[in-house]
Amino acid sequence: QVQLVESGGGLVQAGGSLRLSCTFSGRTFNMYHMGWFRQAPGKEREFVAAITWNGGSTDYADSVNGRFTITRDNPKNSMYLQMNRLQPEDTAVYYCGADWAGDGNSWHPIYSHSYDYWGQGTQVTVSS
Repeated sequence: QVQLVESGGGLVQAGGSLRLSCTFSGRTFNMYHMGWFRQAPGKEREFVAAITWNGGSTDYADSVNGRFTITRDNPKNSMYLQMNRLQPEDTAVYYCGADWAGDGNSWHPIYSHSYDYWGQGTQVTVSS
């Protein structure tokens, strides 16, 4: 069974930065595409960023493109989200998800139903 643990959230002022981490265990990390989603109070979970199993491709929501960077370190079974120039509207619980790449299906990272496993989330709060 895959386990995902997010860390790195916290309180930051607008314009600041945070780096989220997602630690993967239980299966072979490099067999999974990975993604970040977020959910603000009263809103649906939304796509933030994603990366393919080998890091060869990435995708970003328009709202974070140019400010956030997703990376992964397969030997360390970890994925990261560097968040710069944070804004109050980035406040949310951030979740990492794992999408098994071994089925050969096309990569559709923006859809939450593409992901097989989720972490518990980490809170990011950006004050104005």
